[in-house]
Amino acid sequence: MIYKSDCRHFLGHIPCKYHKNEGVHCSDCKYYDKTDKKILIIKLGAIGDVIRTTTLIPKIKQEYPTAQIWWITYSPAIVPDIVDKVFKYDAETTTILEQTKFDVLINLDKDIQACALASKVDANTKYGFILENGRPAPANELAIHKFNTGLFDDLNKANRKSYPEEIFEICGWEFSGEDYLLDCDQSVKWDYKTTDKPVIGLNTGCGARWVSRLWANEKWEALIAKIQNAGYEALLLGGKQEDENNKLLQKKTNATYLGYYSLPEFISLVNTTDAVVSAVTMGMHIAIGLKKPLVLMNNIFNPYEFELYGRGEIVQPRKECTCYFSPKCKNKEYFCMNHLEVDDVFDAIVKSLKQ
Repeated sequence: MIYKSDCRHFLGHIPCKYHKNEGVHCSDCKYYDKTDKKILIIKLGAIGDVIRTTTLIPKIKQEYPTAQIWWITYSPAIVPDIVDKVFKYDAETTTILEQTKFDVLINLDKDIQACALASKVDANTKYGFILENGRPAPANELAIHKFNTGLFDDLNKANRKSYPEEIFEICGWEFSGEDYLLDCDQSVKWDYKTTDKPVIGLNTGCGARWVSRLWANEKWEALIAKIQNAGYEALLLGGKQEDENNKLLQKKTNATYLGYYSLPEFISLVNTTDAVVSAVTMGMHIAIGLKKPLVLMNNIFNPYEFELYGRGEIVQPRKECTCYFSPKCKNKEYFCMNHLEVDDVFDAIVKSLKQ
């Protein structure tokens, strides 16, 4: 019996889906898709970081049409189905990677674990970051810019390249507006709308670590009032950490809140909105991935980092934030998010909807 292990659909330990569905064999299979290269992406980090890294996939497909794409991450569920093999980072996966030869390795994480793995895996060409003497380091000169902006705040502030531009540069390519890739389960049905007017999703949290980005409840309440007065519907969004506060906001404003959900369900819920308001969070990246108009509230990051693809607005406090890239506010004189004005956010919502 002939088998073709170079086929994109070959699994080895079990039959491929086309044999199970149609009974075909490798010797005369019309679905045979020959591959001759393997590319490994290492992007372990946060879910939002994984989502925005998917901008590379269309370019990889263009440059290496006969390659298999493998991806290792802490969040395998968020990687789109177009990727051939997705692994959760653990000891078992590391063993598999140690026994596999890759043509290209792309590591976009500077975490020591990711850099160690990038150094350990056998690949003909490596882009991004590796480990040298126990410390993260650029794999080559293409990664030096991104490496340095991660070390020095003044260089980071002076940077005028978006994150997609930077990771394309790391791989030796030019960014041409390639969008995020994000799968969305269309089978989940949501029946909450009380009006035909636009639904504005309000992602009220920012994670337990980055409390320097929190917007006060009084601000959210005032924004919800303006949204409702304009005839729009306000939909509160968040996870388990935001649940208690979202319930409080619902009680005070009569905004819609349906609870918190699994990641696939949350993506599906965000997909029902007409625009999203968010700080720099996973929800922000989900909105971009779903091609939703986005109002991004930013105070501690370089605004040039964010690629909104012409579908949104960045709103910042009128008073300068002096806690650049800091999880907690260090300014004893004022909290800059108190100077991010409700009118500015609402005006940006209206403008984004028109876009």
